[in-house]
Amino acid sequence: MERRTYRGPYTRTLGLLLVGGLLLAGCGGGGSMNDSAVDRASGKRGTSEGGQVVPAPAPGASDDGAQNAEDGRQKPVAPDYLSTFALDVDTASYGYARRKLTDGELPGAETVRPEEFVNSFRQGYRRPAGNGFSVTVDGALTDPGGGDGARAGDWSLVRVGLATRVAEEHGERPAAALTFVVDISGSMAEPGRLDLVKKSLSLLTDELRDDDSVSLVTFSDEAKTLLPMTRLRDHRGRIHDAVDSMEPTDSTNVEAGIRRGYEEAVDGHREGANNRVVLLSDALANTGETDADAILERIDAARRDYGITLFGVGVGSDYGDELMERLTNKGDGHTTYIADETQARKVFVDQLPAHIELRARDAKAQVAFDPKTVQQFKLIGYEDRKVADDDFRDDSVDGGEIGPGHTVTALYAVRLRDGAAGHVATATVRWLDPKTRAPHEQSGSVETGAIDGRLWGGDSGRRLQVAAVAAYFAEDLRGRKLPGQPGLGELADRASELATDTEDSSVRKLATAIARADGLKGGSGSDGGGQQEGEMD
Repeated sequence: MERRTYRGPYTRTLGLLLVGGLLLAGCGGGGSMNDSAVDRASGKRGTSEGGQVVPAPAPGASDDGAQNAEDGRQKPVAPDYLSTFALDVDTASYGYARRKLTDGELPGAETVRPEEFVNSFRQGYRRPAGNGFSVTVDGALTDPGGGDGARAGDWSLVRVGLATRVAEEHGERPAAALTFVVDISGSMAEPGRLDLVKKSLSLLTDELRDDDSVSLVTFSDEAKTLLPMTRLRDHRGRIHDAVDSMEPTDSTNVEAGIRRGYEEAVDGHREGANNRVVLLSDALANTGETDADAILERIDAARRDYGITLFGVGVGSDYGDELMERLTNKGDGHTTYIADETQARKVFVDQLPAHIELRARDAKAQVAFDPKTVQQFKLIGYEDRKVADDDFRDDSVDGGEIGPGHTVTALYAVRLRDGAAGHVATATVRWLDPKTRAPHEQSGSVETGAIDGRLWGGDSGRRLQVAAVAAYFAEDLRGRKLPGQPGLGELADRASELATDTEDSSVRKLATAIARADGLKGGSGSDGGGQQEGEMD
């Protein structure tokens, strides 16, 4: 079963053999927004705290999600008031959008994923003491004038924040065994592609430890191993020479690169180490097997049997966002996008060495809204991270892989019932220990009194406001409108003010990107939306 409900007409699933003799079969999963519509259509029902399947009461039933005063147990919640998704720390969508805007173009709506915009910014959540997650739930009232004509004060923005413990600066981590799979096709000759990849790998080679290992595979119309798995120790010069030797040529056979890369990763697998494939490409496949479904088959057995994860690094003004995303999803990894040396240094010097280790595997979140106080809600983004409600505690269903120091933010537009007071929602994160595969859970909740301040000009924190700006920006680029969503001109102004208040250069870059989009769109906006109970479509 696959973790995401993917975009595009991918209907073929081919069973293909890896040269090493492993049969690589597909898996599966889900991904993000509340599953009520899916469940109603398929006959699925929500699950109780113990995981038992229960009938779904009518939407808005007064006792659903309420605490049983007699026995203290949580009663079953109607599927209409559950939202379940796999965690996601990808940021490539935002990085690529910034690149397109810098080039004077609007990004395609299909490449914009709001959760990746939001997760590109620091949120300031408290960190857990151990290796699990902290759960923070807060929010604020949005301004009037929402796209659905709701009255002022009807809608709130609720933020669910999950965070892992930061890696110790000089702490011990297991050794890393990294297989770099580098696209050297003709399209990579464009400035900011292969030259940036070579610079990135050179930076990383100097940052890794002596007991780490790397191998290097290149691909164009066919794949080639430039360097078998090699301990760094006294071999950094050899690794630099291999990186420097790469030159662009021919077409893009991603399938050949993936096949050879995973062969090398399996052959060079180190027990007890963090084994990872790092794919660096513009992901513009045009030779060999270009359908992602067939390429995915080569990844799954290595993920299952060896714990090898896949990290995708996108480059180029034209970038195969969908293909890269699907590959890393299947490979229990995540994606990022780099457009210049500053971003490359951030990823390969500041982030990757510290984040090689995992804190959690197959992590999922489930938010249970209380129908006594909540009339309507919508998860912003995460469409591709959808998980069925009753699969939340099914640990065979794929989730997200989270490293040290990562944060995951989910924003909801929530409309409370008239005069509502009390419990609003409980958010629970479930994950598997990377070493023992033992399941763990952590929860947090929010009351109406914690979300009744104003988002703008009230007591809401600056980081919540940054998250709101990023989400609203993404929705505008997708041609959508949320309740309380300002136009791009106002968003640019708010981002600029927040950049000054937070002294955060990344927020300043957000303000610049929004202003560019506003100029390209001529200040135009869109409205829309309707009213109902439960989840918004």
